[in-house]
Amino acid sequence: MLRLSHTLCVALLLGAAWVRAENLSDIYRLALANDPQYAAAREAYRAGLEKLPQARAGLLPSLSLTAFARNSDTEVSGGSPSHTSNQPYGYALALTQPIYRKQNLETLAQAQLQVTLAEQQLKLAGQDLMLRAAQAYFELLQAQDDLAQAQAQRQAFAEQLKQARRAFEVGAATIVDSHEAQARHDLALAQEIAAANTLEVKRRALERLIGRPAPRLAPLKEPVSLPLPDPPQAEHWERRAEQSNLNVLARMSAHEIARREVERQRGGHYPTLDLTARYDDTRRTSTLPGGSSANRRDGVIGLEINLPLYQGGGVSARVREAVANLEKARYELDDARRTAALAARQSYLGVVSGAARVKALEQALVSSDTQLRSTKLGLEVGVRTRVDVLNAEQQRYTTLRDLAAARYQVLLAGLQLKAAAGSLDEADLKAIDALLADQP
Repeated sequence: MLRLSHTLCVALLLGAAWVRAENLSDIYRLALANDPQYAAAREAYRAGLEKLPQARAGLLPSLSLTAFARNSDTEVSGGSPSHTSNQPYGYALALTQPIYRKQNLETLAQAQLQVTLAEQQLKLAGQDLMLRAAQAYFELLQAQDDLAQAQAQRQAFAEQLKQARRAFEVGAATIVDSHEAQARHDLALAQEIAAANTLEVKRRALERLIGRPAPRLAPLKEPVSLPLPDPPQAEHWERRAEQSNLNVLARMSAHEIARREVERQRGGHYPTLDLTARYDDTRRTSTLPGGSSANRRDGVIGLEINLPLYQGGGVSARVREAVANLEKARYELDDARRTAALAARQSYLGVVSGAARVKALEQALVSSDTQLRSTKLGLEVGVRTRVDVLNAEQQRYTTLRDLAAARYQVLLAGLQLKAAAGSLDEADLKAIDALLADQP
């Protein structure tokens, strides 16, 4: 029975150890369901969709019903004084069907563009969410790496401190070696504390994004081959960014809305033509003795044209305002294109130069390992000092930290490049998932 329980415990522990870690796509889906910023953007999109039926209502008929009941007393004084009292009541039904209203037509065109703009802004929010999820993911991985390396460095320095003290006790080294090892150990401890604090902050940042406790994250595989831009020309990505960047597309829609606004305000000078119909049913009774009652029904249908002649200069002022806003939208579109091209260039360089830096750091790590082994051997044979060993240890852990950070930066820059070009989607996240291990 004891053996069975022990076997069961081992199996449970092994099963817990092999629980699948969350990859980047998993984190993005959690953020998609829980991030308040994206939820706000989604509701803004739903609100934007209502612009179209609101504008369409200006071209559809309007129908109103009015009911009334009054009490009328009339008294006449003079040669033949008289007094009458009536209580008219009834209702009126009025129908108006716009036939031509320039402003309403332009409002409808604007509403169609505003729906397009709402869709573009929602896509932009989704793209921003992908980048924020990726950044939070990689920053947490980097913080975990930094803490692990700080702990390993402190342990290595602690071992060197023990050896330095033993060597001093037997007279094989001076007190200087012990002091140097103690200083390095204390510094490594301070770095470990700072790394633990940073890890907690990054974990909270991810939890804020996904709305739940941070799960275990899948790390990069070892070794890993980082993807490079395809095609490998920065000019290609700049052109794509100027044409397809989501912010550029949104600014193009805003520019067209502003152009339509100019036409809408100019429509204030145009005549309007409506089809109108009205039906009135009025009944009148008298409260005086011998009074009579009368009923009246009227039906009217016709065309009504309205030509604005002068409105105090308000229409002309609104046209000038709309023209100025159109120029503003044009400059904002030009700025969006330049910004997108710059972002594409920076991200492209971040991927290319970052990949080259990763290769250099990988070679530097090999060299650091070789140097550390040689320095330890030199210490044993007396040609190296313990300070040299401490320096070699520190150099190795610094290279490890820089290499991990450089890999994450390359992957994030690759996503930012796709975002600048307006083509970032979940397939790009899945491509990064293929570079991750299933277990931490």
